[in-house]
Amino acid sequence: MNLQRTVLVATLLGAAMSTVGCSNKSQPATETASSASSTAASVEPFLGRWDLTLKAPGRDYPSWLEIRQENGQLKAQMVGRWGNARPLPKVEVANGVVTFVSPKEDEESKTDRVFQGKLVGATLSGTTTGPDGTTWQWVGQKAPALEPTGVPQWGKPVPLFNGKNLTGWKMDKPGPPVWTVHNGTLVSPGNGPELIGDPKFQNFKLHIEFNNGPNSNSGVYLRGRYEVQVENESAAEPPSHHTAGVYGFLAPSPELPRKTGEWQSFDITLIGRKVTIVQNGKTVIDNQEIPGITGGAVDSHEELPGPIYLQGTEKGHVAFRNIVVTPER
Repeated sequence: MNLQRTVLVATLLGAAMSTVGCSNKSQPATETASSASSTAASVEPFLGRWDLTLKAPGRDYPSWLEIRQENGQLKAQMVGRWGNARPLPKVEVANGVVTFVSPKEDEESKTDRVFQGKLVGATLSGTTTGPDGTTWQWVGQKAPALEPTGVPQWGKPVPLFNGKNLTGWKMDKPGPPVWTVHNGTLVSPGNGPELIGDPKFQNFKLHIEFNNGPNSNSGVYLRGRYEVQVENESAAEPPSHHTAGVYGFLAPSPELPRKTGEWQSFDITLIGRKVTIVQNGKTVIDNQEIPGITGGAVDSHEELPGPIYLQGTEKGHVAFRNIVVTPER
């Protein structure tokens, strides 16, 4: 009888301990789920694409940032003062502050650049340390979707180059070397200024012809923000850096052979973020989305119309002619 009571008591105590144990185990799981939910909620406002402006002493630099989640981990890519979108080694959100790091190799700086910012309303803003050691402010807005509202109705073609002089164009900085007009063509200076057209456009069709000199590189910036590459010296670089690619984002397919000393043509249609590029009569990019700006853009205000601009900062000489825009009515 005593033995039976002992077994009964032991059984009841075991059951009670098991119940307590289960209760204790379930509590941390609830707390973990709550913590994960809180983290997800705190991160959510920072996700997406951001049009940034870096405010250096004496001038502003257009920039672009994308933050996303992959398998529960934050990832980011950034377009800095030049070049194309590149993955960042670090991005985190803690206590309402986003921190991301741009490597010193990409910044031509002695140290990595650490960006920190907060979201106030719809504006993301913060500080970073510039390559010269001074504190830079930066500010960002969510990049617009630029969804088309209907089928575009096209207006009358607008010639942008008169074949005689630089009327309707301006160089972005003074001093040699300069753009020239030679035999009815615009010729890039090689390691000189950019050449920016006066008119601004939103949705448009562009026809432009180009001729690469030996070992040359240039580009056609759409709305002054998205570079369509023109080159014959970047074969070793990624496909999106090749002729007809949207620099750093979209690669031409098929990629046509490089040519030196021969006239080629682009027929480009840009509607919202969607671009179609026809090179020498062959469609090489078909209605693809451009995620963000190229380094060297005139600004990061993607919601606004912008100019056609021709790149002059790279090496070699590229000639352009027959530059005609057909805008949306």
